[in-house]
Amino acid sequence: MTRLEVSGIEVRSGGTTAIDGVDLSAAAGEVTGLVGPAGAGKTTLFNVITGLQRPSAGRVRLDGQDITTLAPHRRARLGMARIIQRLEAFGSLTVRENILVAAEIRRRWARDGSNSLKVTDEVMAEVGLRALSRERCDTLPTGLARLVEVARALATRPNLLLLDEPSAGLDERETEGLAALLVRLAAQDIAVLLVERNVDMAMAACQLVHVLDSGRVLAVGSPSEIERDPAVRACMGMEIGSGTETRRVLV
Repeated sequence: MTRLEVSGIEVRSGGTTAIDGVDLSAAAGEVTGLVGPAGAGKTTLFNVITGLQRPSAGRVRLDGQDITTLAPHRRARLGMARIIQRLEAFGSLTVRENILVAAEIRRRWARDGSNSLKVTDEVMAEVGLRALSRERCDTLPTGLARLVEVARALATRPNLLLLDEPSAGLDERETEGLAALLVRLAAQDIAVLLVERNVDMAMAACQLVHVLDSGRVLAVGSPSEIERDPAVRACMGMEIGSGTETRRVLV
């Protein structure tokens, strides 16, 4: 089932075209990747999808409903959740309190009788944070803080989860763990859309990958198809790291 459908999106400003006729879809049960070099337009497209930026042309649909003109909070209430690249956990709150905030906010607007405490405990168990429930978030390393953000997003019970370069600041082991978690989450009928420059992360987690370059879709296919594509290989510019932690990035 297609959760997200983006068609003909264009973003123009001051004579510059940041996004040029992009089509993209994300299906429930799958992790869909959006990869590309820096400046390709990935975050701009995410901003259009989440309502932070109005497109010059094109439509955005969620579960078949046209949401192109809806405000971000209206999109969130329809089941959209986004995690940005910069860590945004409430540092002075514990892990459990961070997640509970999201569960409480969702309960108030959903009015579905959900139990925020129960939701919080379920999400912590799902993400593997129960042992850290009383730890303040400002004491956590980047990898665990990122998991808190994932858990907080899950507490809103999304059907579409968007993540903007979630592997930034993570080591190889943490990145592999996050990729496996996203696959498990997608299996719960959630559509996961992942923006990444880390090619190995995208190839490990995604069933379908869109490659964006200079605001246009360069290629779409399975991870194996994308890795064999000559045009994609041409913009896969460097490897970073050393030893067992070398990773391929699009630059």
